[in-house]
Amino acid sequence: MFKLKINKSIFAYVSIFTFFVLIYSILFQHLMYTYENKDFSFVTSVYWVIVSMTTVGYGDIYFTTPIGQLFSALVALSGVMMIFALLFPLVVTPWLERRILKELPTRAPLDLKEHIIICGYNQLVETLISELDDEKIPFLIVDDDEKSLRKLKSRKILCVFGDATDKNTLLDSNIHSARMLIANKSDEMNASIVLTAREISSIEIISIVENTAKSKYLRYAGSDRVISPKTLFGTYLGRKAVDPLTDHLAGATGIFENISIVELPIYPRSVLIGKKLVEANIRRRTGANIVGLWTGGTLSLNPHPSDSIKENSVLLAVGTENQLEALKELTRGVL
Repeated sequence: MFKLKINKSIFAYVSIFTFFVLIYSILFQHLMYTYENKDFSFVTSVYWVIVSMTTVGYGDIYFTTPIGQLFSALVALSGVMMIFALLFPLVVTPWLERRILKELPTRAPLDLKEHIIICGYNQLVETLISELDDEKIPFLIVDDDEKSLRKLKSRKILCVFGDATDKNTLLDSNIHSARMLIANKSDEMNASIVLTAREISSIEIISIVENTAKSKYLRYAGSDRVISPKTLFGTYLGRKAVDPLTDHLAGATGIFENISIVELPIYPRSVLIGKKLVEANIRRRTGANIVGLWTGGTLSLNPHPSDSIKENSVLLAVGTENQLEALKELTRGVL
């Protein structure tokens, strides 16, 4: 169907171009004969028009009268319009879109089921990829960012190129056989994603919210759970005095089966103090992933490996219960 659309566009462009060439060729013959006293064949007229419209302008045939020169300028301007106003939108752009769609997957494998659909790719998702792989939970990433999806595809990660707010994109992601959908775009787009998903499926939906004031709207739209990384960071303040006395992992929020997200404050005796994230080797030592860092009242949801861990820092980590317990020991000063 898409191919048919491209063919019609090319046909329309060729038809318009041919029409102008024929009209201008007839006018060229008339003006040359009437005002320049020169008689050119129709083939020569077509040659002059094409050369002028493409702005090649060999200069072997030209007008010397004012009306002829005005006509030459009109033909040249028409050629520029044909290239930039018609060639690109009717031919070049659709061709490029077709190439992109051809190279990027636009639907999930038909046998994919019991998977998690993640709408939107960012650092949080990158962290979850490792956890999902470890737990052997099938997942699929839906995004309309070509660059990100090319990288995911090169790593053999299942993905679908498309707009997650489009019903057809979600259907092509096998939403009816999926176990969960995570809306991980902007709050406005998440609301659209949730509404679209609810129209066609009763799947469990988790929304990642940036502005907590919009949490209720996402629930009204149909989200089963709304998770706010910023709220997770704030909730640890009320438990900080009690947390050192407990052996369990307090405050962990389950994202999906066996995987949770939790905030962990850095205590004065922690071995992580003063180290950069890359030097701390948290992933290698515990298996958990750091998706956020709160330092000095500033929250970073995409911490850089060179960011330093300080005594007043709070880590936002994702992992299994055992992985997060191991990280919790490091934040308290246990080797």
